[in-house]
Amino acid sequence: MHETSHTPEPSATTTAGQLDERRPMRDAQIEGTAPVSVVVPCYRCSHIEYTVASVAAQMVRPGEVLLVEDGSGDGTLEELHRVAGMYPPGWVKVVAMPRNSGPSAARNRGWQHAGQPWIAFLDADDSWHPQKLKLQLEALAQEPQAALIAHDMNVQTRSTPPPALNYPLSVTQVTAYRLFMLRTQFPTASVMLRRDLPFRFDETRRLAEDFLLWAQILLSGHRCIRVNQVLASYHKPPYGASGLSADLVAMNKAVVEVRRELHKQGLLSWPLWRVADAMGVLRYLRRWVITLKRRRDDAVLAPAD
Repeated sequence: MHETSHTPEPSATTTAGQLDERRPMRDAQIEGTAPVSVVVPCYRCSHIEYTVASVAAQMVRPGEVLLVEDGSGDGTLEELHRVAGMYPPGWVKVVAMPRNSGPSAARNRGWQHAGQPWIAFLDADDSWHPQKLKLQLEALAQEPQAALIAHDMNVQTRSTPPPALNYPLSVTQVTAYRLFMLRTQFPTASVMLRRDLPFRFDETRRLAEDFLLWAQILLSGHRCIRVNQVLASYHKPPYGASGLSADLVAMNKAVVEVRRELHKQGLLSWPLWRVADAMGVLRYLRRWVITLKRRRDDAVLAPAD
């Protein structure tokens, strides 16, 4: 599902009537409940209580949390209901999938059930900074045309305090060229988007499905912005460790296919496609270097037999 338009030209300036793309954020005095539905796909989740607690700790709480149980076949569904019972009735909702269908289908099901005008995504192994929603809503208050907003993420243990904010806080528009830089512009647990966007995750994909969706939104001409703060954390490395993203070769192959699909859809021009492929090779090599260094460090720290 996508809208087709020409690839936006890379630009460092805004159109007439829009605010500067990079400037300090103004305090929008965000109060009350955030108009946000939080969607969390859950497959054999062992840390979901911690994850939901990071949502409940928001300075501005979202309107609802949707825990989508993705056919785990173990005790995950019962655990989700237990966690839901720790909060006011109706705030945490549990949605059960009939069978395991992957994160794309689980996120789409949560999207379908969402009742708030904005949807934020959070993976069951990750957590949020207490000021995440507040700062994103403040950014949206000064960027009313934005359809998607993201921020940086880090890797840290669950026991480590949330990272300090890095002042000055600012907002930057993401251009087509920035989308294909070495560093990920839209980590999934950072993304908040408008519920009424005519897009969904591709349920035939289990790798790079999130990147495809963010690219479709941006390259279709929707305004996408980033806050220059670390407002969410991975609690395991995002690639080269475990889970679906552990296989770097398969992950790279999936991203290459996504770029080809974007070109077929008319969203990625041939010149930008070539640039994106070149940057993709550099990103792939960079991830191997990081992964090998991490494994070497882990081996050094491992206790001897």
